[in-house]
Amino acid sequence: MPAKQLTDNIFREPFWLALAMLAIAGAAILGALGFQHLGGYQPCALCLMQRTPYYVGIPLLVMVGTAALAGGQRAVIATLFGLFAALMLYNAGLAAYHAGVEWRFWEGPASCAPSVGVDNAADMLNQLQNMHAPSCTDATWRLLGLSFAGWNVLISVLLAGLGAFAAAASLRRA
Repeated sequence: MPAKQLTDNIFREPFWLALAMLAIAGAAILGALGFQHLGGYQPCALCLMQRTPYYVGIPLLVMVGTAALAGGQRAVIATLFGLFAALMLYNAGLAAYHAGVEWRFWEGPASCAPSVGVDNAADMLNQLQNMHAPSCTDATWRLLGLSFAGWNVLISVLLAGLGAFAAAASLRRA
């Protein structure tokens, strides 16, 4: 299939739009989890909050893709895409807030304490004494000047824009 025809299909059909957004959102959350579990980067409380829209949005995209593939009503598909766009717009705002905290543009929440995973009560004290998760004000990693939160702003804005485009396109399609 020629590249132009492929991109035309992706941007015309709700199923392909949902699949493309699912790939981007899935890569983003898998990247965050990979940096944490494989790379050893411990997330702060705001980092963990930014994952929730992905945990809600990915199943939402699966529902949209399934509805589109089954020939669902345009209004339902557009509404689901719109919900996803709103979710990602919220996440972009949360990530921008976090990036601003990291750059010391404003103060972070007082409750932004490190989080610790506890498997059992006996291990809790040991983990609390030895685990030092980052504060929300400390960017533990940067690429091209952007932290994890900064990159999440860009990804979330992209996904919100694609979701809004897909909602509008779903209503327009014949």
